Amino acid sequence: MNTDQALRNHVIALLDGGQAHMTYEDVVADFPPSLMNVNPPNVPYTPWHLIEHLRITQWDILEYIRNPEYVSPDWPVGYWPERSAKTDAAGWQHTVDQFQADARAIRDLVADSKTDLLAPIPHGYGGHTILREALLVADHNAYHIGELGILRQVMNAWPK
Repeated sequence: MNTDQALRNHVIALLDGGQAHMTYEDVVADFPPSLMNVNPPNVPYTPWHLIEHLRITQWDILEYIRNPEYVSPDWPVGYWPERSAKTDAAGWQHTVDQFQADARAIRDLVADSKTDLLAPIPHGYGGHTILREALLVADHNAYHIGELGILRQVMNAWPK
């Protein structure tokens, strides 16, 4: 295996999670619908707010990579739903499905041998590369996926 393919494989493994981190699929599976809109103790957002934040942030990075006309939302307010926003089971599933679709798009971009991972994004800032953005997605996702895992524990929201 050449160095380029090895790098791609490592980044994909990091994006997929499941090595040193819990996967997104594991942390959202069988989440109790009655707790989606509940604030855990001392936390100003709900589990749904957290997965929606993950979705919005990952989508923002994907659009930044692929769309030269894209304008990111205002930070930080544009990366979180309104504190009073609530969802239902269908909304939860929509967030999960969209997150997974965008994750596949980033994964596919990294896996594509035609993608130069180290070239600056032409419309990007300060020499940002697709490699940087993919690592940023992996890091941000791992942080908040772990956070949701802990919140589930605090909320007694794991299956018995």
